[in-house]
Amino acid sequence: MPKQEAPLTHLNSFLPTGTYHAVEEYLRFYKIHLTVTQHRKSILGDYRHRTHFSNHRISVNGSLNKFSFLITLLHEIAHLLTFEKYGNSVMAHGNEWETIYGYLLKQFVENKVFPPDIEKELLASLKNPAASSCAEDDLIRVLRKYDENKNGFKLVEEIPLNALFKIDDGKIFKKGEKQRKRFKCEEVRTGKIYLFSPVYEVQVVNRES
Repeated sequence: MPKQEAPLTHLNSFLPTGTYHAVEEYLRFYKIHLTVTQHRKSILGDYRHRTHFSNHRISVNGSLNKFSFLITLLHEIAHLLTFEKYGNSVMAHGNEWETIYGYLLKQFVENKVFPPDIEKELLASLKNPAASSCAEDDLIRVLRKYDENKNGFKLVEEIPLNALFKIDDGKIFKKGEKQRKRFKCEEVRTGKIYLFSPVYEVQVVNRES
């Protein structure tokens, strides 16, 4: 089953200790239809605004650790609050969204629900929240420390130069030199060059396999 309903009584299992009631208030007040999904590599969460026929809808990857889950959920709730205030008249990740997202994050940071290392990175992000809830490289690195099961995945920056790695669609690449902020990697089958974020998760390929 790719998606499952997340009953509010079970939401505690996805959230850090002490955050359930604050999150529940938003979900109930705005009548949010929350769905927990299986792992999606391309997105961590998603928001669809209310219509005449449906309530606000938010989905969050259930494979995220509790801190990543909360941050992603707040990211999507910020989209909801931005829509409620401005409709479709502002950019999805514009100044209006950044202000609201920063306000939400600040509430939870001030209540000390995050470990010190995550709190440090969130405080830095409050100065200029990124377009993705976990887009800032340092925050990704810190949050990843709290993943219980990495399933053999490594970050591109963690694997050796010229090593082979595989992405979700099965394509195999050879890691090249870093060019500014990204690594130049060659797709083995086609020889085409692609740029990868240093914190993109991949699976190392054994050359003998």
